[in-house]
Amino acid sequence: METQTGSYTPTQRTQVRRLPARGVYDKMQVHAILDEGFICHVGFAIDGQPYVIPTAYARSGEQIYIHGSPASRLMRSQQELDLCLTVTLVDGLVLARSAFHTSINYRSVMVVGKARHVTDIVEKWQALWCFTNHLIAGRWEQVKQPSEKELKATSVLSLPLEEVSAKIRTGPPIDEEEDYALPIWGGVVPLVQSLGEPLPDGRVLDGIAAPRIGRENLSRESVER
Repeated sequence: METQTGSYTPTQRTQVRRLPARGVYDKMQVHAILDEGFICHVGFAIDGQPYVIPTAYARSGEQIYIHGSPASRLMRSQQELDLCLTVTLVDGLVLARSAFHTSINYRSVMVVGKARHVTDIVEKWQALWCFTNHLIAGRWEQVKQPSEKELKATSVLSLPLEEVSAKIRTGPPIDEEEDYALPIWGGVVPLVQSLGEPLPDGRVLDGIAAPRIGRENLSRESVER
């Protein structure tokens, strides 16, 4: 995936205000977080009713693609839709000596903006390629391509990476100085996500091996097409 250099300009909506030192606007760091994750939460409102839904996504350059059924709440509107999209990666549990300072090490990204419906068939095809290969690198080239009927049954939204910020916490707990004398363990419990062995669905043809999934899929890296 193409990674840009430079930084996003903070706006009133994306400026990190709570613990601003944890705010990150560097494009390379933002892209790295987005490329490692694969589930986002999308917030939107319809007729004053707010909704937040989890869904898969993929990044292509300075665009985030999300997809779903044309009948879904998110996809029904044919107009541009105001969205807030978030991605969070949890790296560890921060065990402080006090409940107040107990925390989590994380990397998160928030994107706000207007999402547009992708109607160009070439861009839509490219977006679906991004989705598939974001989950498992090279999978698109192994599977049957979408039919015309399947393309019509899938809606795609594109959200530009314009108003963006990241927030990151790393390191050990930060206790009050007097609490370090307490007989309580303090530190970080790393949280590691791993891929298990592929489980066949019971209808795999004889002689067909499971896809080879290496460490490149843990970081969600995919080869630029």
